[in-house]
Amino acid sequence: MRVCVLGGGVIGVSTAYALARDGHEVTLVERHADVARETSHANGGQLSYSYVAPLADPSVLPKLPQWLFSRDAALRFVPRLDPHQWRWCAAFLRACTRARSRATTAELLGLGFLSQRLMHEVVEREALSFDWVRNGKLVVYRDEQGFALARRQAQYQSTLGCVQHALDGAACVALEPALAHIGAEIVGGIQTPGEEAADCDQFTRGLARAAQRDGVNLQLATEFSGLRTKGLRVVAAQTSQGDIEADAFVVCLGFQSQPMLASLGVHVPVYPLKGYSLTLPNANAQGAPRVSVTDAHHKVVYAPLGERLRIAGMVDLTGMNPHADDARIALLTRQARETFPDAGDYDAMQTWTGMRPATPDSKPVIGATHFRNLWLNTGHGALGFTLALGSAQLLADLLAERELPIDGDAFAPGR
Repeated sequence: MRVCVLGGGVIGVSTAYALARDGHEVTLVERHADVARETSHANGGQLSYSYVAPLADPSVLPKLPQWLFSRDAALRFVPRLDPHQWRWCAAFLRACTRARSRATTAELLGLGFLSQRLMHEVVEREALSFDWVRNGKLVVYRDEQGFALARRQAQYQSTLGCVQHALDGAACVALEPALAHIGAEIVGGIQTPGEEAADCDQFTRGLARAAQRDGVNLQLATEFSGLRTKGLRVVAAQTSQGDIEADAFVVCLGFQSQPMLASLGVHVPVYPLKGYSLTLPNANAQGAPRVSVTDAHHKVVYAPLGERLRIAGMVDLTGMNPHADDARIALLTRQARETFPDAGDYDAMQTWTGMRPATPDSKPVIGATHFRNLWLNTGHGALGFTLALGSAQLLADLLAERELPIDGDAFAPGR
């Protein structure tokens, strides 16, 4: 079958790779001169297979006033005259129930464990160099209430196959000595020994080369302008290089999926959550963490990537503008300096801004639309790198009408 994949981030490239391995004739369309130039370029770097609990949870409701009125909040919401933003927010609030949060956690864990298994298979099969390491993850808490909630979540996830350990503050510092500077503030932490970290940009570009070897045609520097339809079928993707005809089309366009599909009457509840990252080029071996660390209070992650340290955080629900907010970058830098002051030369850091394509319930949208040959693989939020390979396999299995490794209905469009 001829398949056209739209979008060259980690989701699109993983999808093209999985489809090519199934024997399909795949063309991938990407507007940049290389893959992974946008949201996949400099994300948090953590492969958090066991940390997939949705943002929509009852515990966030008391925090809403802070998000509305504080510029220093980890999650910042700026209302817009945008009906799509308000529909997304209303759906988010409806998802903030304990029952839905627990069900979503179980469904995302299933997709996460599938993705982890496939990542290990790719590492075995392909000669990729992307600073991949199984260094575990430590989430540290600075308040007793947050730590108590985390322990309850870990207990629930243990019933679903997660291996996690609750540590007191001293044990957290013993596990990661670079935390000593804030050791007195840490009341406890949750350690997940099996978690991983890697460079998403390097992974995506390496996997694209492997996909090319398997026959994928990378149509780079090609602007996509729309889909041409006939009845309930898509007949071609309209691009700056001419129409691309195919038997099936897969949309992996991140937050841009929503406006493109809306013109076809396909509703996708995806809205961008802007995030930021810093990369320290020569991390200090003594001052930078070697375990992946998440500061739960500030919602900031720290991932060692070879000789570099990736620092990422912030959730800005502020509209469709992809440009950086200098005040948010300054806040992230200050929080990183306070947590790991000796991590490296902050004056030499590189900064990045990305638009995470999020759904209200934090679950990606994977599956068929009412067009017979139009498929979706989008809406992964902050978990794109973590869930990429599992999502691609699920899409390939759906397309081939094979038995599914997990419950596909949980991620279906229109669920």
